[in-house]
Amino acid sequence: MKFNIPLIEGIIVRRDNRFIMSVNLEGEIIRCHSPVTGRIGTIDVVGRPCLLSFSNNPNRATKYTVEAISLNKPTDKQKTWIGINQNAANKYVEYFLKNNAFDRMIATDESNLILREQILGKSKLDFLVGNTYLEVKTPLMDIQLQIPNYVKYKKVAPLASTDRFMKHMEELGGSLGAHERAILLLVFMYDNPGFRVISHSANYKEIHRIIGENLSRGVEVWQANLKITHKDVTLQKYFQIPIENIMR
Repeated sequence: MKFNIPLIEGIIVRRDNRFIMSVNLEGEIIRCHSPVTGRIGTIDVVGRPCLLSFSNNPNRATKYTVEAISLNKPTDKQKTWIGINQNAANKYVEYFLKNNAFDRMIATDESNLILREQILGKSKLDFLVGNTYLEVKTPLMDIQLQIPNYVKYKKVAPLASTDRFMKHMEELGGSLGAHERAILLLVFMYDNPGFRVISHSANYKEIHRIIGENLSRGVEVWQANLKITHKDVTLQKYFQIPIENIMR
C-alpha cells in the first residue's frame, strides 16, 4: 500500500503531552500530532528518529502526524521502523483484506463482503467479513524487540485501562452463536517474531479469565506483521498465535 505523499524523517525532541510531540524537521522544531496517547513500550521517545505524514487539512492544528519511530541512531543511513499510528492500522488491514492478502486467515472473494465498524451488542467491532467478525488491536504496551543500550527507558506503571479490550473479547465470543467465526487480529507495524505476554496489566487475572473463556468458545487470535517505510506499508507475514503464547 503506497502512500499518496511519502513520509518524511525527523527526530523527536520532546513529548509535550499525550497528543503532541515536538519534532526536529530539517532544523525546525514542529509540533506534531501523536496518534498514540499512551506509552510506547518502556521507551523514552526523545531522540528517536521518526517518520511524519503531512496533512493539508486547513482545520487541523498540527500539519504532521508521527507515524513511526526507530530504534536506530539518527545518523544511521539504514533504519527500520516501528509504526505507532494505531488508527491507521485498520486502514492498512482493510487494504490487505480487499486484495485478499489474508487468504489463509479469511478469504475475501466476491461472496465475502467487507463491512467496517459493525455494531455487535454494546460494541463496535472493526470488520464483518462475510460471516466472520474481525477485531483489530495494535499492542504497543511492550515493544518485543531487542532494545539497543543507547535507547533510554522510562519507568511506567502497569496498564490499567483494559475495559474496552475485555468488552470486545466477550462480544467476539458471543457472536459465535450466530456467526461462523470470530477473529482477534493483533497487528504489529514492525517485525515482531511472535506475540507473547510480557507485562501484566493491573487487572491481569480478570483479563486472563475472559480471554480463556472466549478462546474456549472458539475465538481465534492471529498476528500480522506490517513493514512501514517512507513510501509504503507491506504485509510481511501473518499466522495464528498458539494458545500457550496468549494464556501466560
